[in-house]
Amino acid sequence: MCAKNNGRTVFDLDCRHCPRLSNFLQQVAADHPDYHARPVPAFGDPEARLLIVGLAPGMHGANRTGRPFTGDFAGILLYQTLFELGFGSRPVSESADDDLQLTGCRISNAVKCLPPQNKPVTEEIRNCNRFLKAELEALPATATILALGKIAHDAVLRAFSLPLSHHRFAHAAEHHIGQRVLIDSYHCSRYNTQTRRLTEDMFRTVVARARELTDSAA
Repeated sequence: MCAKNNGRTVFDLDCRHCPRLSNFLQQVAADHPDYHARPVPAFGDPEARLLIVGLAPGMHGANRTGRPFTGDFAGILLYQTLFELGFGSRPVSESADDDLQLTGCRISNAVKCLPPQNKPVTEEIRNCNRFLKAELEALPATATILALGKIAHDAVLRAFSLPLSHHRFAHAAEHHIGQRVLIDSYHCSRYNTQTRRLTEDMFRTVVARARELTDSAA
């Protein structure tokens, strides 16, 4: 199954372009036959003015449920914050078929497939970048992009064919790419939040800034 937006292929459920990831998913599917265990599509408003880009599906999160940041620890803070700031219809994402809706916001990943140990290699990030590029091209010219972590940040720059050295990743940094703004945040992972590298207030401040930018550009 291929998904298109404005004629651009933004997702391919049957993609097997990365042998390591395809083989790993095949094993995961055998071990967990009730898991999604395939490439995970973006979720949210197709007319979004804010695109949130994460790293990749988590083993027992999106890889299980088939929806980004759903079923894992990172999604708890993400969806609660989106709800508080008016992007989500409810504060919890439980499954791919619940009634949660996102308004003005869409969530994707730099890599669509679960990588071993949650660590994609550079070749896999590059292979998947065409899907992210298509998603970015389908956004409005004044859209805001929120990158969760350096890998997501670098993937966005690659999709825009920009040298990584021109825009350095830093939490809460803002980068102007044409009329668009790329905002960085530390990933809302269990490790980052439990070590207090990223607090709830820090994350909410960044997402609130994204809300300001999308509202002002509307």
